[in-house]
Amino acid sequence: MRGKFLAAMIVIALGVGARGFFSPADARVSLEKCTLCHGKPEFRKILVDGKIRDLLATGETLKGSVHEKKTCVDCHFDVSEIPHRQRPKRVVCTHCHYKGNAEGAPQSDAYLEYFGSVHGTAIARGNTKAPLCQDCHGSHAIRKAKDPASAVARRGVAETCGRCHIEIYAQYKTSIHGVALSKQITEAPSCTGCHGEHKIYGHKDPKSTVFATHVAEQCSTCHASVAIMSKFGIDSEQVTTYQNSFHGVASKFGSRTVANCASCHGIHDIRPPEDPLSMVNPKNVPATCGKCHPGANPNFAVGKMHVDSHKKESGVIYYTALFFKYLTIGTMLALIAHIFLDMYGRSKRLRGER
Repeated sequence: MRGKFLAAMIVIALGVGARGFFSPADARVSLEKCTLCHGKPEFRKILVDGKIRDLLATGETLKGSVHEKKTCVDCHFDVSEIPHRQRPKRVVCTHCHYKGNAEGAPQSDAYLEYFGSVHGTAIARGNTKAPLCQDCHGSHAIRKAKDPASAVARRGVAETCGRCHIEIYAQYKTSIHGVALSKQITEAPSCTGCHGEHKIYGHKDPKSTVFATHVAEQCSTCHASVAIMSKFGIDSEQVTTYQNSFHGVASKFGSRTVANCASCHGIHDIRPPEDPLSMVNPKNVPATCGKCHPGANPNFAVGKMHVDSHKKESGVIYYTALFFKYLTIGTMLALIAHIFLDMYGRSKRLRGER
């Protein structure tokens, strides 16, 4: 982490220094001059992989963005003349976006979180397909995350992530969460709601919010909320019943192989139980349980999934728990009575000996 921090500081220092070095170019480069080329809708470039990159960037493009008042060279500070003879370097957002900046950018350590994330480490390994700031937030029409038009707004971030995670996005769109979000239900989680924003780790990383032993806790942020669940008629006790179950207790003690929420309900393709494609649909339960319990038969789907032993609705489990509860209390009371009677007898015998 220390190495990443130093690397970030070097990048920022170089960026600030470079901006100072190229600052005289500001007088020679203006938006009006840039738009002589970049103001043409047909101004595009064909990339090596055959894709076409749109190079249109005008004052209208920047209108409403967080950088609306910035000039082109505030970001493209290596451009010193128009037309520029060399291809501008890719913009590095850490020139302004760091904690302690004087540029008016958010005071955040998001860049440090990014460098340690699954995306940042992929970039460090030389993966050119891993996303940088612009790939998620956009290039020119960047808006605040709370703006519905933002590429990272709650309702649009899944589509943004889906540009790389194509198959996962296809699953999410038809899931109970994806469908809910498409209906403007803001309580429904999007990608960042479960995985985080800049500090995203691989699911096998213990620091990840979706690491095997963290899944139940992550799901509980919504599913343990009475306010959220009652709004949709969903039982908020599902988390508690899982935590008190064999699976939940094993997970609490660090088991990475015991079933968690995602093991039974799915990951990105979570569907309601009545959906024939749901992993917890009665017809699919034997196959779902069979992943851990080979030979699981239809009887696995007969009982209730999340059982609260404190409620009579749980049937024999309730009465069994009640029996052992009073058996334990009775045994403890009998033991205490035995100890006191024994002490009384001993003290009486001692007094008789004297």
